Amino acid sequence: MEQKIIPRYLTKYVQEDLNNKMVFVGGPRQVGKTTFALGFLEGGSERHPAYLNWDNTKTRESLIRGEIPAQQKLVILDEIHKFARWRNLLKGFYDTYKSSVSFLITGSARLDLYRRGGDSLQGRYHYYRLHPFSPAEISSSPNAHDIEMLLKYGGFPEPLLRHDERTWRRWQRERLSRVVYDDIRDLENIREISLIELLIGELPSRVGSPLSVRNLKEQLSVAHDTVERWLSILDRVYICFRISPFGAPRIRAVRKEQKLYLYDWSQVPDGGKRFENFVACQLLKYCNFIEDTQGYTMELRFLRDTDKREIDFVVLKEHSPIFAVECKTGERLVNSAAYYFRERTSIPAFYQVHLGKKDHGNAESSVRVLPYHIFCKELDLP
Repeated sequence: MEQKIIPRYLTKYVQEDLNNKMVFVGGPRQVGKTTFALGFLEGGSERHPAYLNWDNTKTRESLIRGEIPAQQKLVILDEIHKFARWRNLLKGFYDTYKSSVSFLITGSARLDLYRRGGDSLQGRYHYYRLHPFSPAEISSSPNAHDIEMLLKYGGFPEPLLRHDERTWRRWQRERLSRVVYDDIRDLENIREISLIELLIGELPSRVGSPLSVRNLKEQLSVAHDTVERWLSILDRVYICFRISPFGAPRIRAVRKEQKLYLYDWSQVPDGGKRFENFVACQLLKYCNFIEDTQGYTMELRFLRDTDKREIDFVVLKEHSPIFAVECKTGERLVNSAAYYFRERTSIPAFYQVHLGKKDHGNAESSVRVLPYHIFCKELDLP
């Protein structure tokens, strides 16, 4: 059965870059990377001769022999990073066929970080990170209902497009099992794979709060460095990401604490934390989009001082803050921390987003309070 091809926010940028270099597309498992890549082929089918999946035994044997369908103008290589010497293999393909063939490479792990030796591919590719669906992708004019559906089913294509809780529950179990027993087991030398499963199960309850590695190590009965290494692995396979504090000079900002979020925010049981995680994912997507398409350095941080005043997110461009975002599920008064930090930092704009209907701001305070779907439109989030 052929998959329905849905236009994604990266399509035109990848198309442009395919004319000049290889394009790598990474992202979480089942986020739609294969479907996205097939959209560049006529018919969009996995049976197309230009689509080569490393998990297919015959395809794997051909690739190892250095064989590709050179008569095709575009060749898609899926999950090739599972091969230990994949970088050398790609370099050979590109240097041999770059004048006549474009290469699009996809994978669930971070293709730009898994470097298992071999010649560098530096200068031969552009890397894109494909994120789950956002409001702007599912509607040209997103509204509160769109946000509600995304919060309930997450941003991954299968559960989101089906709008069915049974499908969502089964998909959750199957996806995490495949991440643990396929991606992590294939790419990392981990004996305690069952403990990785326990760690993943703990993460939804840790979202949005300062992450205590010490607490996790005690719960799992392993060393501190082991938990750190496992969290880094989960970051590399796009299960979670961590953000660091923004240390403005005129406040006593915390320095070492980090906050953790999941790429699949629908796993988070608490409604307020789920909304915060959802916003974190959209802002990270915005940062990655600007980095991958325009080349600017972007960072997603949070703001917290030693007196526990906190703003959920600060977005930085070229190391300078451009706006801050506080998340509230209800239509509440402005968080007093926004006024406090506005006076003591160089952050030019503060937003407080919520799931209600009120849209108002204070001209003197420069703190805008607005529904999240309107925030998306005004900032033109991808």
